[in-house]
Formats: sequence, structure tokens, C-alpha cells
Amino acid sequence: MAQVFALFNRIVRSYSLPIDVQQPFDGAHNMANVLVIESSARQQGSVSRQLTAQFIANWSAANPADQIKVRDLAVDQVPHLDANLLGGWMTPAGQQSEAEQAALALSNLLTDELLAADVLVLAAPMYNFAIPSTLKAWLDHVLRAGVTFKYSETGPQGLLSGKRAFVLTARGGIYAGGTQDHQEPYLRQALAFVGIHDVSFIHAEGLNLGGDFMEKGLNQAKAQLAQAI
Repeated sequence: MAQVFALFNRIVRSYSLPIDVQQPFDGAHNMANVLVIESSARQQGSVSRQLTAQFIANWSAANPADQIKVRDLAVDQVPHLDANLLGGWMTPAGQQSEAEQAALALSNLLTDELLAADVLVLAAPMYNFAIPSTLKAWLDHVLRAGVTFKYSETGPQGLLSGKRAFVLTARGGIYAGGTQDHQEPYLRQALAFVGIHDVSFIHAEGLNLGGDFMEKGLNQAKAQLAQAI
């Protein structure tokens, strides 16, 4: 047990900023910071990008004072979890290699963006029944002990309470509520783990089924978006 706590303390010390204490989100009155994470591999013809474009337009119209930041994981790719990132987290400051310092700096940047956000928007096309690997890599950088969650005597505790999240998915088939949907359960668990429980999922489904399925699925998702904001 002593080794576990020692490791945890090294991880906490690797992060230079104090843990951010979030205030309850009040989008109706206070200016909010909105962080949009794009993960589609396609720039053209991407349904998830259509949904984020509508989200941004709708949100900006309803909340013109809010600040919206878009991080495109297809353009600025985040490395997958590797030994350098683990070393950056676990090695004491001053003893890290240059590669570990660089990996830690990127993780800090991504985590800072999440800490500063009042509203998080994840655009997640379905690739092979799950989320894109680029989005998983982003999550691996920001789910951080001592920063976005902590361990307590009663178990893990999320530190990002008060935030609101929207998840916009694009799917070739129809999966919502079924056993082959590995997106929504995973993302709900990951977000809840860091304390984000106010999560709205909007699925554009049936996009590859032919006939009117694509138009119907996209229109339903856009209608849900308009109601959610």
C-alpha cells in the first residue's frame, strides 16, 4: 500500500498547477468556455463534423459571449499512451528525459483545456463498434490521477463536477441501446469517472443503410441538437 501511495504522490507532483475547483455550470447567466473535440479521420463528408458545426452555430446564437475552442485530433494528433508519457507522469521533476518532459507538457496542455471548459463536446464517429483511437488517446492524456480524479478511502472520485458534456456520434448502422454499442457505455463511464455526469448523447444512426435511412438519421440528430441547447 505504501508503494501505491508513493506512486500516486509522484503523479500528483508531476502536474504543476493546483487542482481546479469547478463551480456549478450556469450557462443561462455566466459566460462559459466550450471545448469541442473533433475525432473524425475525414475533413470532408464527415457527419460528426456536420453535427459539431451545427452545435457551434446553435450554441453561439444562444450564448454569443461564450468562448469556443476546437481541438481537431485528426489535424493535431495526440500520441498514444507510451513509456514517455508514463515517465513524464511518474518521474520526479528534474529527473525526466527530454522526451518525458515533452510528453508531460502536451498532457498538461490538454488537461488545462479540459479543466478550463465548462462545456465539453466530443464528436465521435463509430469505427469498428467503438470510438476512434485518436479520441481514446486524448482521454488517456486527460484522465489523470490527482488532477481530473483522485483516489480516496472510498474509491476513485471525479474532480470535474459542474461541467456539462455533449457526445455527438455518427454510425453506419443502428446501435443505440444494443449490445454492439461500445461507444456510449464507455464514454459515460470515462466521463463519470472524472465527475462529469450531465452528459447528453446525440446519435446520427443508419447512415450506411441506404434508402432514406441516412437522411432520417441525420435529421433526427440535428433536431435533437436543436432541442438540447
